[in-house]
Amino acid sequence: MKRFALLFTFLLALSLLASACAPVTPVTSTAPENPNIILATTTSTQDSGLLDVLVPLFEEQSGYAVQTIAVGTGAALAMGQEGNADVLLVHAPAAELPLMESGDCKDRFLVMHNDFAIVGPASDPAGIRGKTTATEALALIAESEATFISRGDDSGTNKKERALWTDTDYSPNDTKPAWYVESGQGMGNTLMIASEKAAYTMTDRATFLANQENLDLEILVEGDEVLLNVYHVMTVNPEKSNAINYTGALAFANFLIDPATQDVIREFGVEKFGQPLFFPDADKTDADLGL
Repeated sequence: MKRFALLFTFLLALSLLASACAPVTPVTSTAPENPNIILATTTSTQDSGLLDVLVPLFEEQSGYAVQTIAVGTGAALAMGQEGNADVLLVHAPAAELPLMESGDCKDRFLVMHNDFAIVGPASDPAGIRGKTTATEALALIAESEATFISRGDDSGTNKKERALWTDTDYSPNDTKPAWYVESGQGMGNTLMIASEKAAYTMTDRATFLANQENLDLEILVEGDEVLLNVYHVMTVNPEKSNAINYTGALAFANFLIDPATQDVIREFGVEKFGQPLFFPDADKTDADLGL
């Protein structure tokens, strides 16, 4: 009996040792019930290359697949109103708030900022280089009738440009003089047109830096506080349509404001351009940015 007990103990020990040494099967996360998300966003996040970094990272971490539609902010907001997108990444705060008030969008989080700048040819025919205010620079462009390329697409950049013109004695977006040309295109293409025509335009800094090596343009006016460019992420209200993937939209929004992602945003562009293209703001409020 004693020998049997010893044998049993020995065999039990071997069994426990084998279990301890057996390879561990990794625990996989549950796949999302609806893995497809439609993201409507501004062309600046696409043209700058930021989404080429963030979207694959989110997809790898979450199991979601993101269909990105890069349009002007006005068009992106319209997609939200119409229930044709799940989540929006946009940069026109004044135009965003009505969607929250109407209930078209459910959540809105501050993500990041950079700034706008007025760029043009090195020859600077309107003499705007170094002017401290954007409105003074635009007035000089109008007075000299130097060619100005506007996006003309109701994007966040175009909305800001139109607002700045209202603070001058000129309203070219209404009168459409010959020197004021509307491209109807995104920021990257608009910069290319301005470069080819040796013209002025207003751009977000990130898209300009990302394309600078292919442009004969220089930053001529910057630093005016009215040129602040702030981005928010907004989830579309699922009550608008059964097709809205609110769970996925909220997952993407939370990903953007997660500290680890904010660190990625903080470092984006530093190695290549010597400066960040965006500044993370998830730990701030709109009031902190003067909105």
